[in-house]
Amino acid sequence: MDIIKKLVQEFGLKRYQVENTIRLIDEGNTIPFIARYRKEQTGELSDVVLREFSQRLSYLRNLESRKEEVIRLISEQGKLTDELKRKIIEADVLQRVEDLYRPFRPKRRTRATIAKEKGLEPLADIILSQKIEDISLEELAKQFINEEKGVTSIEDAYNGAKDIIAEIISDNAEFRRFIRNITFNKGILISKAVDSKAESVYEMYYDYKEPVKKIPNHRILAINRGEKEKYLRVGIDVPYDEIITYLLDNVITNDKAATTEYLKEAVEDGYKRLIAPSIEREIRNNLTERAEEQAIKIFARNLKNLLLVAPVKGKVVMGFDPAFRTGCKIAVVDETGKLLHTTTVYPTEPQNKVEETKNELKEIIDKYDVDIIAIGNGTASRESELIIAEMLNEIDKDVCYTIVSEAGASVYSASEVANEEYPDINVSLRGAISIARRLQDPLAELVKIDPKHVGVGQYQHDINQKKLDEALKGVVEDCVNSVGVDLNTASASLLRYIAGISSSVAKNIVKYREENGKFKNREQLKKVPRLGDKVFVQCAGFLRISDGTNPLDNTSVHPESYDVAIRLIKRLGFSEEDIKNGNLRDIDKSLIDINIESLAQELGVGLPTLKDIINELKKPGRDPRDEMPKPVFRTDVLKIEDLKPDMVLTGTVRNVVDFGAFVDIGVKQDGLVHISQLSNKFVKHPMEIVSVGDIVKVKVIEVDIKKGRIALSMREV
Repeated sequence: MDIIKKLVQEFGLKRYQVENTIRLIDEGNTIPFIARYRKEQTGELSDVVLREFSQRLSYLRNLESRKEEVIRLISEQGKLTDELKRKIIEADVLQRVEDLYRPFRPKRRTRATIAKEKGLEPLADIILSQKIEDISLEELAKQFINEEKGVTSIEDAYNGAKDIIAEIISDNAEFRRFIRNITFNKGILISKAVDSKAESVYEMYYDYKEPVKKIPNHRILAINRGEKEKYLRVGIDVPYDEIITYLLDNVITNDKAATTEYLKEAVEDGYKRLIAPSIEREIRNNLTERAEEQAIKIFARNLKNLLLVAPVKGKVVMGFDPAFRTGCKIAVVDETGKLLHTTTVYPTEPQNKVEETKNELKEIIDKYDVDIIAIGNGTASRESELIIAEMLNEIDKDVCYTIVSEAGASVYSASEVANEEYPDINVSLRGAISIARRLQDPLAELVKIDPKHVGVGQYQHDINQKKLDEALKGVVEDCVNSVGVDLNTASASLLRYIAGISSSVAKNIVKYREENGKFKNREQLKKVPRLGDKVFVQCAGFLRISDGTNPLDNTSVHPESYDVAIRLIKRLGFSEEDIKNGNLRDIDKSLIDINIESLAQELGVGLPTLKDIINELKKPGRDPRDEMPKPVFRTDVLKIEDLKPDMVLTGTVRNVVDFGAFVDIGVKQDGLVHISQLSNKFVKHPMEIVSVGDIVKVKVIEVDIKKGRIALSMREV
């Protein structure tokens, strides 16, 4: 297989793009670095495409490697024919290679191998040959009776021969391909209740049928979970008669042979006992793998949107971690995220110290000049929100509140990272600090938490954890590098996601900073232990120094392009000081009469890189998240009892799944906008319309107070 040609076709790329991208990956370059600083070579491929490309490249290489291995193994057995070799070489999926290798793979003891040990293979060959017509079946079988080997009767002989034939039928690659296709295209997935009287969330699947090829991914995962929890029995109903007819038509060449009935029985047994269960497992595994890939993609998209939520800068924030019995934890952080104050209040059940809490919070707000209160959305959130809203109406200062997802806050609180940051702060109070700081800078705070715990997934605990971890790590890496980090303030948790930087190097950077003071320029990075030239090339462009000796260090311009940037600035009549002073915002005016393609040639740089340099010079230290929607700030509270059909509200998208989007509208329960209610036009997937963090207008359709369910619509709002 020509891997380059196949990747060109699959990704719709030009050959140079594929060749260059493969070379860059093989050289050990990171995806963020390739996406940002090697645009000319890749044809400006995005980080998302590059990651898919890298995964596909790995699969195709593994496929070719497996083909070579299978050809060698069969050849060593002396059974490799030109036709078989051609089929293996032409295989485009691993499943096909394994099917072709199946008859030659060393087997554990099976009914067929036991029958062969009893000397019944010649009888199986006679039956398969279908050449014997006028012969006594009894006389034929008597030749193979051997009591010492356990063949004591004619029935034993024929049963053993049929076992051998059944396995031959089962190992036939063409038969398996046909049956796999028909099972997928015509099969019906059926789920039944293990106990129809048992109450569970899987009741809609207690007597459920759906064509295999049409079942959506989220239902596959739901049914799998129901089966795992022993509420459901699941199987695939197939067109049995059609499959058996196909097998018999391809096996029976002489229906007048004396042994035809035995052969038919062996074919049916081969299908029912060996092929059918195997193919059903394969199909269900393939469905699960497909569903998991989709779930991982959804999680990744949601995570990316969550991480890139706009930061709330320059505000003193009070983090409010609600609870009942143990009290609500309070933490105040200043504009930079530095901890100023912590306490615990008890406004909720069972203490109900509402007035005492209000008075204490008013004092804290006044003392630390609090601007915003960030309330965690967990247990007792809405009860706390009601008290906060009442208190804000009782003070003169202009303070508002917002609801913040506290997913993962408890995980962070007990983590090693939290212990290093706040060794003297009680574990229970660290959650409130996290809630406050994730409002100020969601990206910097959420990277301290395992991405699986940030609350934007779908069946994330049911899917392949290794694949999920790899995908989510890639998303976090892409987000961190697209934003860039301040080298002099970033934590080790944040730095370890910068391209090329490992956890140990991230810690070394922080240690170097603590021992030697702030970094003055990017070149100092080379003095950090274990941060060599190769790592420097990968990471330098993503690390910012806002008040260093070189103003270009506060941009995403890579040090390798500094010379180009300086020559560009001088070519346009500016100086290096103009970068630091922000005098290049109108640089476009200087470019009006200049042909940018010619300028790129003059400076000896690629056009995409030149455009990136120009954009960076216009706004050094630019944070792309500033263009994202800001959180919804409130001063009053809404209860689920207040909701009425046709009410129009503003909310924040908290999670997007296959069947719709969950929106926080300021009541205890997030409302669901079903996929059918997202738009007046047909929507293939909710992500076409909404993303996590979006601020949307919704209309209330239905409210079920007892079940805590709210149905919303975005149509005609």
